[in-house]
Amino acid sequence: MSPALQTGVVQLASEETLGAFGNDPWWITTIKALAIFVFLMICVLMMIMADRKVMGRMQQRHGPNRMGPFGLLQSLFDGIKLSLKEDLIPRGVDRFVYIAAPVIAAVPAFIAFSVIPIGPEVNMFGVLTPLQLTDLPIAALVVLATAALGVYGFVLGGWASQSPYALLGGLRASAQVISYEIAMGLSFVAVFIMSGTLTTSGIVESQRGLWFAVLLLPSFLIYLVTMVGETNRLPFDLAEGEGEIVGGFMTEYGSMKFTMFFLAEYVNMCTVAAVSVTLFLGGWLAPPGVTAILPGANEGWWPALWWLLKFLCVMFLFIWARGSLPRVRYDQLMKLGWKVLIPIQLVWITAVAVVRMLVLDNASPIVIGLVVAAFSAATIAAFTAWARFVRRERAEEARLRADNQRRARKEPAFGGFPVPPSTAPHYGSSVLAEPPRTAPVAAESNKKGEEVSGA
Repeated sequence: MSPALQTGVVQLASEETLGAFGNDPWWITTIKALAIFVFLMICVLMMIMADRKVMGRMQQRHGPNRMGPFGLLQSLFDGIKLSLKEDLIPRGVDRFVYIAAPVIAAVPAFIAFSVIPIGPEVNMFGVLTPLQLTDLPIAALVVLATAALGVYGFVLGGWASQSPYALLGGLRASAQVISYEIAMGLSFVAVFIMSGTLTTSGIVESQRGLWFAVLLLPSFLIYLVTMVGETNRLPFDLAEGEGEIVGGFMTEYGSMKFTMFFLAEYVNMCTVAAVSVTLFLGGWLAPPGVTAILPGANEGWWPALWWLLKFLCVMFLFIWARGSLPRVRYDQLMKLGWKVLIPIQLVWITAVAVVRMLVLDNASPIVIGLVVAAFSAATIAAFTAWARFVRRERAEEARLRADNQRRARKEPAFGGFPVPPSTAPHYGSSVLAEPPRTAPVAAESNKKGEEVSGA
């Protein structure tokens, strides 16, 4: 290892924000872990209820309003109902993988939340400790790693079910997560370049001046799209499309195993929403202007409130998208991930890296402005060429559609099943054959009344 690389490794391992971790007594660590688990479980219950209530209002209906005050206990009763259902295991499945798949899908989402900072150091039962379970020199990569592990539960669940619909749903989930996780990882790269660290607490500290959602707006917008695709939510829930593959990878699951898949989806939503708050929305830092009114807004337990408000706003986006957007086709899903999001991210990261390097080298503002103008001109030219290509493609599709309609009017057999002659027997049924009504009846043509079947 070269001396320069050794120096970089030592600096990475000795992040300033990491000094507050690893010193807590075991009972404080236990309290934090239990608090994360309870918070996520309550979030799942409340999110399921909010999902149905908000979408009900968007569709001009009430939603759940029977169980508990204002229907707040509906999710709890749904969970009890699912747990009391009969648990069936289909014949011929791989039992161990079939049972382990829901657990594999749910556990990584809980692990990823352990590196999310919810607040600064606070006094907890006389111990000064940060409102974060732990932090690592590569904490942001832990989030990506756990997100990648979660898809194994979906794939293995589809494969172990020995069902074509479940297998197809598992394959769709794997292809979807791979394509959208690349774009998500590239969104993180821009944050790493600007913050100079991979620790989640350090990334939050680097946003004290300006949130990365403003400074790195393209990365933030692409992350919002990829986090919806990562969690298999509408409009990207092709892995469990009811109209095509019944229920996808969870078709053969019921009772508590189905509940685990359901839990994994909603916990993943909480995790990716918390990551967006940490990387792009300033984490637990107070919104701009609040510190002028409340000088201690970034101290004590107040930051946990700001973090929770940002978290709820991002979670609302999931419900808004589900109630507003139709499900896309699978080819459109893959095209968006591979042909749109990834190329945009590569160009954007190159621009961010070049500008960041010029700023660190104390380049003149004129040079930085010229580089930004060059990247902007190249982006506008690429967008114009892409828009021209889309217009030509749509014009060609319209021409082919009009040509097909013209041919369909002239040729009844064009574009589908050939039209059978009116004198033919009913193909595929079990009815007696009839002689043509315009032809003379044969004497002994169908004396015994044979059945004609196309089966």
